[in-house]
Amino acid sequence: MARMATKFKNLEAEQARKGYTNEQMAQFLGMSRGNYEAKLRNGRFYAREALVLCRLFECDFVYLFDEEEEKAVV
Repeated sequence: MARMATKFKNLEAEQARKGYTNEQMAQFLGMSRGNYEAKLRNGRFYAREALVLCRLFECDFVYLFDEEEEKAVV
């Protein structure tokens, strides 16, 4: 799977760990692949979509949708 810029590194990691393609992820959510990829880039998942993903990966919301930027070590 080609790596793309995403707001949610843990979601991307869980998807890769399970070996799901963006097409498969879109099917789980009932949308097009392009729509899923746009949501990965802009971070605009609906609550229902987030719930489906949390259940799919057996992860809690805080982990799966963590946006924490890497902090520079000073």
